[in-house]
Amino acid sequence: MAGAASKTFQPIGGLHHARRGNAAGFCVFNDLGVVIDTLRSRFGIERIAYVDIDVHHGDGVFYAYEADPSVILVDIHESGRFLYPGTGDARESGKGAGAGAKLNLPLEPGAGDREFHAAWEQGLAHLERSAPQIVILQCGADSLAGDPLADLRLTPAAHGRVARDLARLANDVAEGRMMIFGGGGYDLGNLAAAWTRVLAEILRSS
Repeated sequence: MAGAASKTFQPIGGLHHARRGNAAGFCVFNDLGVVIDTLRSRFGIERIAYVDIDVHHGDGVFYAYEADPSVILVDIHESGRFLYPGTGDARESGKGAGAGAKLNLPLEPGAGDREFHAAWEQGLAHLERSAPQIVILQCGADSLAGDPLADLRLTPAAHGRVARDLARLANDVAEGRMMIFGGGGYDLGNLAAAWTRVLAEILRSS
């Protein structure tokens, strides 16, 4: 926010399951929620784009800001009918003042890049309408093919596409401001492949 950097990447972060009052899903504290609250309370940010492509629904972020219109959220994940935490139905789009600000895009087990890119087109259009002042990406690599805890079949190209599009959006409307958090992933090769692809796209955009 001081302008010393326009984009950051924190691989050990993106703990999106913890709630304000309890730990959950390998997450003790929800660092993403701390970031969002700090951006609003300390820096007066009014429109935050939050994108989550971890294979698990980011329930700790979604429900903390479900009624908050300032957090414009897109979450692409494996359907909660089959996977922890069992949330993230497409019909959940926010409540009260936040209704319509949230977009859950669950994918069926076995879905790959084709299905992901179709969902991402919807998500990107949702974000572009909001003109965010900063972009936050949780880019968990457990959505790649071969992860032992889930059943999506993405390639690193999916992560690269999202990083590239979000960097462009940040550059266009948010003074370049973008924060990236690694999130989940339980195959070391997938972590390396996804996150180096994300970093390559960010470096090209700078």
